[in-house]
Amino acid sequence: MAPDEEDLIPDLVDDVAAPDSGADPAAMGDPAVAAEAQAELVEHDLVDLVAKAGERDEYLDLAQRTQADFENFRKRSTKEMRAAEGRGVAKLARELLPAVDNLTLALAAIVEAGGDPGVLNGLKLVHDELLAALARVGIEPFSPQGELFDPVQHEAMAQQVVEGASAGTVVEVYQRGYRIGEMVLRPARVVVAA
Repeated sequence: MAPDEEDLIPDLVDDVAAPDSGADPAAMGDPAVAAEAQAELVEHDLVDLVAKAGERDEYLDLAQRTQADFENFRKRSTKEMRAAEGRGVAKLARELLPAVDNLTLALAAIVEAGGDPGVLNGLKLVHDELLAALARVGIEPFSPQGELFDPVQHEAMAQQVVEGASAGTVVEVYQRGYRIGEMVLRPARVVVAA
């Protein structure tokens, strides 16, 4: 060892042998003081655990609320998407209905005139395909012949006295109506008995 190192060793031994006045009493060997110090440590740990459990509960609550908010958002988005899809289908159907009506009139005119059966069959195929496409998206025609007049589902074009028909009954249908589910896309245009 170097001469300077040998001088330091006795000072270190003195420091270890004589604890200072601020040393921990539990380290000095008093069992009552040691138990009290241990109890303080346990209480401190318990307070820390309770605080951490409270934090955990707050985070869990936040996570559950966030999950519920996301579920509500997902359901609301799905509902809005279906409603938008329904509005789009209804709008397109309203645009196609005059073409379907014109095909119906063309078919009636060809039959009445005794026209070419090939043309008649071709137009009938197109007409039937259009009606089938509308049916696939839930759109159905209705013809209220003989029913009581309902201003929600029917549009009165005229009122006539018809023998044998009770007042307020639909006696003739000028143009069929169309529904999608319970909603009327276009009311049927009718003649009502007076």
